[in-house]
Amino acid sequence: MRLISLLLSLLLLAGPVAPALAATEEAVLAGGCFWCLEHDLEVVPGVLDVESGYSGGKLAKPTYRQVSAGGTGHQEVVRVRFDNTKIRYETLLRSYWRNVDPLDGGGQFCDRGESYRPVIFTTNATQAVEARNSLVAAARELGRPASAIKVAIKPLARFWPAENYHQNYARRNGLKYRYYRFACGRDRRLDAVWGARARRFDRWQAS
Repeated sequence: MRLISLLLSLLLLAGPVAPALAATEEAVLAGGCFWCLEHDLEVVPGVLDVESGYSGGKLAKPTYRQVSAGGTGHQEVVRVRFDNTKIRYETLLRSYWRNVDPLDGGGQFCDRGESYRPVIFTTNATQAVEARNSLVAAARELGRPASAIKVAIKPLARFWPAENYHQNYARRNGLKYRYYRFACGRDRRLDAVWGARARRFDRWQAS
C-alpha cells in the first residue's frame, strides 16, 4: 500500500507538467528576412518563442554565408513554438500570411533569391492539410485564384538554428533593424497587399 501511495503521489505531482508539454507545437515558416518574421510572430498571443534558422536544403549545418550565397537550397526560416491550447495552427498561419507578400515567389520585398522564397514547412499531415486550406483562404481574401499564390508548402526535413547573432536581432539591434525594415519596404508592401488586415490574425474575409 505504501508503494502504491508513493506512485500515486508522484503521478499527481507530474500531472500538471504532462499537459503543458503536450500543448506545445512547432511551426517552421519562411517569409523573407528571418529577423522580420521572428519579430512579427513572437508577439502573437500564444506563441512561446521564435528562433531564426534555415530549412529546405540538403547541406548539413549551413551557415548564413553559405545560404545567402545561394545554391544550398535552404530558405531563411523561423521555428515557432506555440501553445496550441491558446492559439491554433490555422490562426498562426493567418498571422504568417499577413506578414508576407504571397504574390512574390522570387524572394520577399527587397530581398531576392532562393533563400528568401516564402515557404510553409509542415511537420505532419494535419499541418499540411491546414496549410493548403489557408492558401485557398488567403487567395480568396485577396480576390485572386489559388494559382496566383506563390507560397510553397513542403514537408519539413530539418531545421537548422541560425548563428547566435541572428537571434532576437530586432530586440538587440533596434535602430539597425528598424532602418533595414523601412528601407526594404516591407510594411509598405504589406499594406498594399493586405490593406487594413496587414500584420493581423483576424478571421479570413472574402474579398
